[in-house]
Amino acid sequence: MTTALPGPMETAGLPIQYAVGKPPLLHCPPLADLDAAVDWLEQNRERLRAQLLRSGCLMLRGLPAADAADFAALRDVLFQERAAYQEKATPRSDFGDDIYSSTDLPPAQPIMLHNENSYTLDFPGLLLFFCAQAPEEGGATTVGDMREALRLVPAQLRRRFETQGWMLERSYSVFGMPWEKAFGTSDRAEVEEYCQKRRIGWSWTGEEGLQTVQRRAATIVHPVTGEQVWFNHVAFWNSWSLDEDVREVLTEAAGDGGLPFETRFGDGSPIRAEEAEALRRAYEAVTMRETWQRGDLLLVDNILCAHGRDAFRGDRKILVAMGEPVSLKDCSPSVSPSAVGIHG
Repeated sequence: MTTALPGPMETAGLPIQYAVGKPPLLHCPPLADLDAAVDWLEQNRERLRAQLLRSGCLMLRGLPAADAADFAALRDVLFQERAAYQEKATPRSDFGDDIYSSTDLPPAQPIMLHNENSYTLDFPGLLLFFCAQAPEEGGATTVGDMREALRLVPAQLRRRFETQGWMLERSYSVFGMPWEKAFGTSDRAEVEEYCQKRRIGWSWTGEEGLQTVQRRAATIVHPVTGEQVWFNHVAFWNSWSLDEDVREVLTEAAGDGGLPFETRFGDGSPIRAEEAEALRRAYEAVTMRETWQRGDLLLVDNILCAHGRDAFRGDRKILVAMGEPVSLKDCSPSVSPSAVGIHG
């Protein structure tokens, strides 16, 4: 894992603090109110963005922001364009104005590192997290450098993913998110049109169900820095990432192909337990975490850096905004996206 010496350091003209195992941290100067915070961000936006291209993530602490409206005002300074949340996969609360909860999964369930919307043909280039309420214990939004993760994936496994890509199977049923919510429509024709345009194979199952399959690249190149990165949901959505008891119950109840998510090699071959474990170890080696404090912002380059969540105790309210959409075709994907399945 690449780390820097602990302690304050001037980077891009800003006093960034580095510590092993933690994201870079910037203590913002005392600011009287939200208007002053907006002015300060406007003055330093380009330096913050330059820092982000180096480190992949940056936490800002001490800004006078308290709620979703304040967060939206800061978001509008840092992002020139908002990004859509497509092919929804996890429950989120909608606070309006394109502000969402990070993920409404049970507190005891940690979330593995992943790149937001890695399975879509365009995705957020930047993510911005905001702590409206810090949990009593745990609950850090974890981050990890995907340049380093790519180097840590065993060479033979990395080459296979680079040449074959990865396959994502989704089942929209009683065990997963309903397709109406995932695609934002109850019109089957609209879903089919979306899948057709977005290179997704689809198949309607029974009266209510839908299954989709898509092949995507496992590695891409950052369009600005030119660096190759590991960029996917392979480990996060593979069945080996589930607790053994949960995996057995879901597999028995859902049947073959009925899990909400399953990932494979791009040729359709299953991923073995030891291969999934190798990916988990690579993620674990690059994972950084910082305990949330109310008002903290965490800015993440969604290509250079993956994110996740630690389990937690107590009330937690972390908001997220997505911005600066990036097209996959501008990222030199190692494998061209393609549809897999009956249709598409």
